[in-house]
Amino acid sequence: MGDAYVGARTPRREDLRLLMGKGRYVGGVRPPGAVHAHVVRSPIAHGRLLGCDAKAAWTVDGMLDVITPADAAGLRLPCTSLSPGQRMTSYPVLEEAIRYVGQPLAVVVAESAAAARDAADLIDLELDQLPAVVGVERALAPGAPLLHPDWGSNLVTDYVMGDPGAAERAAAHVVELTFRIGRVSPYPLETRGVVASYDGDELVVHTSSQAPHHAREHLAEAFGLAHDQIRVVTGDAGGGFGGKEHIYPDELLICLAAMRLGRPVRWTESPGDRLFATLPARAAVHRARLALDADGRFVALYADILGDLGAHPANTGGSTFAVTATLLQGPYRFDTAGARVRAAVTTTTPTGSYRGFGQPEAAFTRERLIDEAARRFGFDPVELRLRNMIEPAELPCTTHFMQDYDSGDYPGALRRLRELVTPPPGGDGRLRGIGYSCHVETTGLGSSMILKAIGGQTGGYESAVLRMNPDASVVVSTGVVPIGQGIETTLAQIAADRVGVPIDRVRVVMGDTATTPYSPIGSIASRALALAGGALTRAAARMRAKLLAIAANLLEAAPDDLEIVDSAVWVKGDPHSSVTLREVATAAWRGWDLPEGTEPGLEERVNHDPSGLTFAYGAHAAAVAVDPETGGIEVERYWVVNDSGVLVNPAIVEGQLQGGVAQSIGMALSEEIVYTDDGQPITDYLPPTAREVPHIEVVHVETPSPVTPGGMKGVGEAGTIGPAAAIGNAVAAALPEIAHLVTETPITPDRLWRLRSP
Repeated sequence: MGDAYVGARTPRREDLRLLMGKGRYVGGVRPPGAVHAHVVRSPIAHGRLLGCDAKAAWTVDGMLDVITPADAAGLRLPCTSLSPGQRMTSYPVLEEAIRYVGQPLAVVVAESAAAARDAADLIDLELDQLPAVVGVERALAPGAPLLHPDWGSNLVTDYVMGDPGAAERAAAHVVELTFRIGRVSPYPLETRGVVASYDGDELVVHTSSQAPHHAREHLAEAFGLAHDQIRVVTGDAGGGFGGKEHIYPDELLICLAAMRLGRPVRWTESPGDRLFATLPARAAVHRARLALDADGRFVALYADILGDLGAHPANTGGSTFAVTATLLQGPYRFDTAGARVRAAVTTTTPTGSYRGFGQPEAAFTRERLIDEAARRFGFDPVELRLRNMIEPAELPCTTHFMQDYDSGDYPGALRRLRELVTPPPGGDGRLRGIGYSCHVETTGLGSSMILKAIGGQTGGYESAVLRMNPDASVVVSTGVVPIGQGIETTLAQIAADRVGVPIDRVRVVMGDTATTPYSPIGSIASRALALAGGALTRAAARMRAKLLAIAANLLEAAPDDLEIVDSAVWVKGDPHSSVTLREVATAAWRGWDLPEGTEPGLEERVNHDPSGLTFAYGAHAAAVAVDPETGGIEVERYWVVNDSGVLVNPAIVEGQLQGGVAQSIGMALSEEIVYTDDGQPITDYLPPTAREVPHIEVVHVETPSPVTPGGMKGVGEAGTIGPAAAIGNAVAAALPEIAHLVTETPITPDRLWRLRSP
């Protein structure tokens, strides 16, 4: 029996519920007797909280509680990834030291949301303001204000990866540029939210989370509770993009409020708080160098990566910047490559995870260097890439940054892309250019021992529990969660095919730590399908073997002579000699007529801890039109050739790619969180709309991963990695006279106009 579902464009089973307004969001959780919380945030970027007077707040009708730093003493959250030399391994949820605008200083609880907000406005904060430090380069300048004076510096980590000698490697041609990557926000449509209740024995937390088991661990550690005293429940997520992969200080404080009051407490982050309360990402400065010989062969690549951590290391520490370094090599051969990785604190919101996790930054720097080398030294930018690409016969291979690329055809993807690209018509006075970018993407974050070796404070495996009930219906349970990536549908497709049942007989259970298997990380890092799907593939193989063994005993046949067709087990070539799956499942659960040594029941649990990461890859191209008078940039067409291994559902893969491209068009052209010199965030933020996103043509390549059972690789972040580089290269091609100055994201009309009008 061939695959009926894996590889098919099966409609997403989530969509009917979501489109009918029946989504299960945390804002819809309204337990009886629930009260409301409001977070009081710092209006200054740096200083100290000397007093927090709540007398006036208590005059508000319905006021119930106020939590100040003294009430939360000792409550801390861990840094989930530690960088070399990092001294801070956890941080307080409330403290008097202030290091960014928006830092939680108190929580007010009242009978209604309006009363909580009114009471919060009456809290009298006594503040001692200190000088701010905005910009990671300023943070390391002599005499800069220190955020953590006991450190003696704002530097958190400083180490070398690969070959430091790459920075000095002599060659016929050398390009050196400094790139500045703007700070951007995950900006989910559904803001963060928590509904917490505590009955004296169990803390139940409903939250919009990408990693509920991870959240449970952090809550248990903070409150000193056993894991089985905490239940974390998620539903649907209106976007996460990395910003919801961990517990935040304000979320933990809502749980504390519920424990203090003995009543359910609801809180939703206001849209206005999102830009300085939800962790942003990307902000970094790269001083990079590419060396080539006279024939255009890549000799050396080096980058000095300086990352902005914000006020303190949060969930990721400096690991985002380490990922930038490890993926710096991309799909190319270099004689040598290296990077210096530094990260420093500034008086801005702590930075964290965001879709792509350091990889768009690596692509922007590398691919802009390649295009600038082609422009300066007379090479065709596509041919220059092809000349230096790792060939399929060279895979698997280990890069200079110790990444074990598994499988693929990198030059094949670029050649296919070149065939797709057609320049849009001109004639309207705008300047036009086409830019390319290529990348290799780390996906399927796993291998527990690899994570341990690089400072990750978690495991890397994933589990699946597969059960066939006596009526032959199938239940899949896993610790990963739905965050819009279609995982409910794709896991059902795998189970239906591998077990041999119709997909409407498969139910997928996720998002509740009380009923699902443990997941060390959850749905992050393009891993949900590769890891949970890999575990499910193995579990389904075991179940199928057991079904065939039981059926063989019932039919007095050999298991190898049987096949599963149309919810029945047949003797091959003799459909009249058969038994239904329901009959087999009933026999299994009743313990009737089982082969000797076979245990009753039909349930398989598999923990899949992969031997390594999976590496997807892609080639992108953008066509842009630039208005020479205003600096306005329009992306007119966009093309993607992508390989994410075996495609369980091509329609879902295309949606993930197109959504990722749209997101990174924002990174390339319009999205940035900007601060004034005194650390105040400017709250204008401009994600792209349907008007700014062009038609995106996607072509699939399928190279199975040897690491994943089923051959899948991740795709959730793939669309975000190439656009900033491709668009930057297209703008540079349209404006060759300033091509060497196109080194900053976002490329706004104002920045571009200033580059052309010094």
